[in-house]
Amino acid sequence: MSEIKVGPMRVLVTGGSGLLGKAIEHVVQQEGGKLDGEEWIFLSSKKADLVDIGQTRAVFEKYHPTHVIHLAAKVGGLYQHMKENLQFLRDNIKINDNVLDTAHKMGVTKVVSCLSSCIFPDKTSYPIDETMIHNGPPHDSNFGYSYAKRMIDVQNRAYFQQYGHRYTAVIPTNVFGPYDNFNIEKGHVLSALINKTYKAKNDGTTLNVCGSGAPRRQFTYSLDLGRLIIWVLRKYEEIDPIILSVSEEDEVSIKEAVDMITKALDFKGEVHVSFQCSQTTICSIKMTCDWFVTNNDIART
Repeated sequence: MSEIKVGPMRVLVTGGSGLLGKAIEHVVQQEGGKLDGEEWIFLSSKKADLVDIGQTRAVFEKYHPTHVIHLAAKVGGLYQHMKENLQFLRDNIKINDNVLDTAHKMGVTKVVSCLSSCIFPDKTSYPIDETMIHNGPPHDSNFGYSYAKRMIDVQNRAYFQQYGHRYTAVIPTNVFGPYDNFNIEKGHVLSALINKTYKAKNDGTTLNVCGSGAPRRQFTYSLDLGRLIIWVLRKYEEIDPIILSVSEEDEVSIKEAVDMITKALDFKGEVHVSFQCSQTTICSIKMTCDWFVTNNDIART
């Protein structure tokens, strides 16, 4: 096993081209998040298939990271998850095991992995906290992905018990921001609504939003989450996972989110919503809408 390295961090970010990877890259490169002497490597799936142990080891041997932020995962839309639960289970277990095992063997000081709010039991009580992850089965629709994500927490505890490694995980809630997947069928709810509103505006059609719009969500802006993950990497010493989210007071209903999006995109068509929302959320949604319009040619749709 390699010796644990000292001195400035060399951070490998898996899933570096995705929503959170790009947010962390922005914080590091544009907001002074990188300290003197540090090196940050943002790894995309094009550079290595982490399902393959050989490619995973090759990446670690090339960059010799001292720290890892592990964001990479096999993800898909709802219907793909429902049809391929086994494949999502197997691929994500392989990805996570390859990253953690290679980090262990290469003497990586710390790994911060990213879980998902879908790992919580389908039938649970509120408010949810980190101790409730394993209290029951997740929702049937994506149980393969959810169980694979849960196993990161199990592995982190086992690596600490057997080797004393300080590997941990974060649990974000309803992330949105630049570089998200804006696909109307497969994207996160806010990003899908942004694209749907944008199309309705360009086509001069009515914006139709399915559902009552009443459910409330804790939406977290990707750049805010990126800053928090860097804090976890530097300061959080626990093995237990930590939920990263806005407060319950900042919950937003789907109707309220639609209202903010239509205002941000200056949509003048027919939409029956009008609510008051926090200024912070309004600004974050406005910045995401602006990014989507400016970068529509490269946005994932």
